[in-house]
Amino acid sequence: MADADRDPLDLHGASRMARACSGGALVTHQLPLAAVGVACLALGIVVAVFVPDSDGPAWAMAVAGCLAAGVLLLGRIAFGVIRDRRRAAL
Repeated sequence: MADADRDPLDLHGASRMARACSGGALVTHQLPLAAVGVACLALGIVVAVFVPDSDGPAWAMAVAGCLAAGVLLLGRIAFGVIRDRRRAAL
């Protein structure tokens, strides 16, 4: 039962790699990561609008990659916030 009350982000005694991969950066650096996600989305939109599509697949892949990176990063932040609120409500 003591394990159920333990904070999952309290990794005292864990290795440096375990602390780095625990999701702590998502908790402590949400605003900078959100800014990077918005910048990725903006870059994808700017590339789609201002770069001519004469470059073929490279142009489409650059747009898709920028948009996907932004959506995935913002989605991961939103999922973490919703999960934390749901955990706090229990």
